[in-house]
Amino acid sequence: MPDLSVVVPVHNERDNIVPLLTEIATALRGHVDFEIVYVDDASRDDTLAVLAAAKTRFPELRVLRHLAQSGQSTALRTGINAARGTWIATLDGDGQNDPADIPKLIAMRDASPREIKLFAGWRVDRKDSGSKRWASRWANRIRSHLLKDDTPDTGCGIKLFERAVYLDLPYFDHMHRYLPALVQRTGWQVKSVPVHHRARGTGVSKYNNLNRALVGIADLRGVAWLIRRSRRTGVEEI
Repeated sequence: MPDLSVVVPVHNERDNIVPLLTEIATALRGHVDFEIVYVDDASRDDTLAVLAAAKTRFPELRVLRHLAQSGQSTALRTGINAARGTWIATLDGDGQNDPADIPKLIAMRDASPREIKLFAGWRVDRKDSGSKRWASRWANRIRSHLLKDDTPDTGCGIKLFERAVYLDLPYFDHMHRYLPALVQRTGWQVKSVPVHHRARGTGVSKYNNLNRALVGIADLRGVAWLIRRSRRTGVEEI
C-alpha cells in the first residue's frame, strides 16, 4: 500500500495531463511510495484517452471516470475514497500548482505535532488575473471573518492531509474550499505553508468570479451553521 496518494481532478485538461504527471513523478520517485489518482469529471475532449495512454509511462497512475460531470469537490471525494494512501496530496489539474512543493509539505508534516492534520498551500505570489486576485482577496477576508479559520488562502489546490480525517468531514458540493474550517471543526489543527503558483499554460479556467461568489454566499452560511452546531469532547477508554 502506498504511503501517499496524489489526487488530481480534471475536466477538459488534455494538454496539461502529461506535463503534470511528469512533474509529479520527478518530485516523488525515490522519495516516497506513492500512487497518482486522476479523476476525469466527464471531460468532453480526449482527456480520458490521454490518461489511458499515459498509464504505460507512469505505472503509479490510476484513472477514474465520472459518467456525468459532477464538479471538483465530487471528483476529489471520488479520488480520495478510492485512494490507498494514508495521506493525500491534492493538485489542481491545470498545472498551476507545482508538484515540487509536495515534498516540502511532507517535510513540514514530519516536523510538526501530530495534531496538525491539514497542511494547506498558500499562494503568496499568485499568477492569476488582477480581477481574480481581487475577488479572492475579498472572499478570503469575508470567509476568515465569519468562520475564524485563520487561513490566508483556502482556494489553493495543493494540500496535504490525512485521508481518514477527510473522510470524517461532512460532504457537500464545493466543500474543498472550506477544508481548513471543516478540519478545525473536528478538533484538529491546520497549518498554512507558502507554495509556488504558476500561470495556466493551456486550456481555460472552469470558474468565473460571479458564479464563485453566488455559490460562496450559500456555502459560507452553511459552513458557519455546521461550526455553530458542532459538539466535541475528549474520549477515554476504561
